Amino acid sequence: MGRVSCIIPAAGLSTRMGNGMNKLRLHLGGQPLISYAISEFERCEAVDEIVLVVRRDDQDWIMKEVMAATSASKVVAVVEGGKTRQESVRRGLSYVSEGCDIVIIHDGARPFVTQSLIQDVLVGAREHGASVCAVPVKDTIKEVSEDGFVLKTLNRSVLWAVQTPQAFEKSILTAAHRLAEREGLEGTDDASLVEHYGFPVKIVPGTYENIKVTTKEDLYLAAAILSGRTRDEGRHWI
Repeated sequence: MGRVSCIIPAAGLSTRMGNGMNKLRLHLGGQPLISYAISEFERCEAVDEIVLVVRRDDQDWIMKEVMAATSASKVVAVVEGGKTRQESVRRGLSYVSEGCDIVIIHDGARPFVTQSLIQDVLVGAREHGASVCAVPVKDTIKEVSEDGFVLKTLNRSVLWAVQTPQAFEKSILTAAHRLAEREGLEGTDDASLVEHYGFPVKIVPGTYENIKVTTKEDLYLAAAILSGRTRDEGRHWI
């Protein structure tokens, strides 16, 4: 069985966070936000290496503060990100080891990834070539016109909110990114590129706790989730 590489893109501008805050440097429970994802993949026995993709201004900070906080030994590269998430992942792919056959992509701003989620998408990728975790949507979803009027209500029973981690055979993910770059296609996630070029993508159940911290409200929610988890474990965060 080949090696498994995890690419963690975290080079976004954090524009939706507001007030010029760089969410990568925000602290949650006394630790940098990104450290949670790094630590979870670090302790996953199935993952052989980690590639971090961050903004140029964050590279030194990652090396000095985050690497020390996580004691990460699997990080093989800290790469400068691109102008888009897609470009950042593509850059990260160039640092994946030759012997790797599965690549996991996980958002650096999703601190609550679990070992079971990682294992589930890995199994899905090995069996089907591509696998993503997702949860059924809870709200009613409506398609809306440009001028703000409802066009139709979508069938909620077939709608899933897709998360990361997402896992792919390296050859499939590399091919999708190469074709997308050639054709100028921009996808909202890596699975959307893989889907576009005709590869099947298997859904595995995610968790509603596996949120992406994008806005200030998300940060409050993340703090509440962390507080609940640590209270259940009998610990207290400062």
